[in-house]
Amino acid sequence: MQIRELTIPGAWEFTPKQHGDDRGVFFEQYRYETLEETVGHPLTLKQTNTSVSVRGVARGIHYALVPPSQAKYVSAPRGAFIDFVIDIRTGSPTFGQWDSVLIDDVDRRAVYLSEGLGHAIVALTEGATVNYLVSEVFNPEREKGLSVTDPEIGLVFPSDLGEPLLSPKDVAAPTLAEAAEQGLLPSYDECLAYYESLRTQRAEV
Repeated sequence: MQIRELTIPGAWEFTPKQHGDDRGVFFEQYRYETLEETVGHPLTLKQTNTSVSVRGVARGIHYALVPPSQAKYVSAPRGAFIDFVIDIRTGSPTFGQWDSVLIDDVDRRAVYLSEGLGHAIVALTEGATVNYLVSEVFNPEREKGLSVTDPEIGLVFPSDLGEPLLSPKDVAAPTLAEAAEQGLLPSYDECLAYYESLRTQRAEV
C-alpha cells in the first residue's frame, strides 16, 4: 500500500496494491496496523457510514467538536468523487487551507483525516458511493458544518458540474469567519493534545 501525507497535517492518502486476473480484482482497502504506524495510534472503529449521491452533489463541510470529534477513513466502492480535507483548526499553520484527492473505483484510494479537520465531498458520477469508517458514533449535539461554497476557503469544483447540489442544512451552514467569531471551531492546540492522548493510550496498552 502506498501512503502519501497531504498538505494538511493529520491527513493521508492510501493507495492499495490491486491484484487482478480474469476473475476480477482483489485488494486490501484497510489495514489497521498500517494506519496505526502512519498516524501513531489505531483507528478505534465505532461506526461505519455509507452515502450514495447523484452527480454534482456536495456534502460538507462537516466536522465534530474536539474531543472526541470523529476521525474518518473514507473510500469509494462505486463511482468517483473528490474528497476535500480542510484545516479548520484555529492556530494551525495551515488554517483555512485545503487539499483534495480523487477517490474512485479505479485506483481505489482512501483518505484518512484526523479529528478536528473539516471534510467535504463532491460526486463526479451518478450513484457515487462513499464508505466512512469513523472513530466515534454520530452525536448531533457535537456535529457542526461550514459552507462548502465559502469563498474564503475557496474549494475548487469541476466546472462541468455546475452549481453543487446541497442539503438545506449545508446551505444554511456558516462561513469559516462566522464560525470562528462564534467560537465553533476546534483549536490546533486542543487537537494536538487529543492526538497525543491517543498515542499515550496506545503506548500504555
